[in-house]
Amino acid sequence: MARPQAFDTSQVLYKALGAFWNKGYEATSLSELIGVMGLSKSSLYATFGGKRELFLAAFDLYREDRRVELYAILNEGEARAAIERYFRLILTDASRPGFANGCMSINQAVELAPHDPEVRSRVQGDFDMLENALAETVERGQVEGTIRLQKNSSRLLARILMISFPGLQVMVRAGKSAEWLDEALAAFISVLD
Repeated sequence: MARPQAFDTSQVLYKALGAFWNKGYEATSLSELIGVMGLSKSSLYATFGGKRELFLAAFDLYREDRRVELYAILNEGEARAAIERYFRLILTDASRPGFANGCMSINQAVELAPHDPEVRSRVQGDFDMLENALAETVERGQVEGTIRLQKNSSRLLARILMISFPGLQVMVRAGKSAEWLDEALAAFISVLD
């Protein structure tokens, strides 16, 4: 008879997420994961299957948390302010002491997506979701009058913002000054005016 599970799967999954988000998939060893999660190797394999399956489960957890956060921010208040608030959150998060992880989906777009179809599909899904959420918010802003109607469609404006998203993340991680980042943010948000 199998022993009952003596740990909270969600808690250990968040611990694994922290390790993968901090170091990436390749640089995170199985022994590090076991140590961080506080599990035996047999418990890890019995619960998650292996390192790859654990990574995919942790990445999916990250993706769902970010999706919920994105919609909560974009659906609150006037559309233009919501879009700016979303991008400002990136700068706020990046200024926290010890935070250098960036966006896990962008990290995986570079690390695994080029040669891993499952990860590529997830990353593309994240980018499509962000583009759709931004397009919906731009359309709402055009209706409410906080975003100027333009020749460019809401989808094109969303894509401009989408392209700016990884660029802003990379510049934060590269150590650009707060002043530089604020100016860059103001410049690309101005496409909505």
